[in-house]
Parts: sequence; C-alpha cells; structure tokens
Amino acid sequence: MAKKSSKSTTSPGLQLGRAVEWPDAPEKAKLDRVPNPQAGTDYLVRFTVPEFTSICPVTGQPDFAHLVIDYVPGRWLLESKSLKLFAASFRNHGAFHEDCTVMIGRRISDEIKPKWLRIGGYWYPRGGIPIDVFFQTGRLPKGIWVPDQGVASYRGRG
Repeated sequence: MAKKSSKSTTSPGLQLGRAVEWPDAPEKAKLDRVPNPQAGTDYLVRFTVPEFTSICPVTGQPDFAHLVIDYVPGRWLLESKSLKLFAASFRNHGAFHEDCTVMIGRRISDEIKPKWLRIGGYWYPRGGIPIDVFFQTGRLPKGIWVPDQGVASYRGRG
C-alpha cells in the first residue's frame, strides 16, 4: 500500500482544501486560478450556477438567476471552490442584472485570461419580465464545440 504524503497538494494561498470565510461582497471575493495541465489543447469548460442570487439596488428584494459560464482556457483554469465563494458574495450585493452578469464575466476574464469566455445570465422574472444578459470576450477559437447553454427561453422558467 502506498504511503500517504503529509504534504498538502494545494498551492499556498489557494482557498481550495482549507476553511475560508465567506466573502460578504464581490470586491472582497478572491478568484483562484490553477495551471492548465492541457494548455496546448483548446477545449471548453462550463460552469453552471443555477441558484445565483443578488439584491435589487432599488427595492432591496432578492433577484435570482441561472448563470452559465463557458470558457476556453489558456494557461489557467478557474478553481471551482473560489467561483462558488465569489458567486455567494453577491447574495447581499445590490446591482442590476446587467451589471452583475457583466461584472462576473469581466472579473473571471481578468483573473484567468481565457482564450474566450461567454456568460449567460438567465434572470427570473420580477414584475412579469425576465431579463437575459449575455457577455462574451473575443472570438471563439476555431474548432471548439460549444453546446447550447440549455436554459429554455422564458415560459415559466424553472
């Protein structure tokens, strides 16, 4: 039987593999990146955040969205625990749907510098009107298959 190493397999400074405090605002959240072991290969990564919440900056009421984040990594991958903490940091953040969606896309792009990124923010209706927000960086590299984001147009979305 192989002997287990007592050394941590996570890099210093990463939130992965240790207890961290939940950030209470997006600007306090840290997005971690890890080296892409397949940096010489173009492929697509998808994160889905089906229970995203933020606060309406006018009424203070909660807003809910289903986010789909697609990206083609370069040198870095987005570490998923840090994304979970970042998404949770919006729970008490007051911003419009458009601002939240674009802010998330830009922040991820700034941190990991993907070859391409797209985020779809499918916001649940308030006042009977759903809002869908899309943000994309650059052009999709040739030969990458991007599946449909799988969120139906609003008709009682759920």
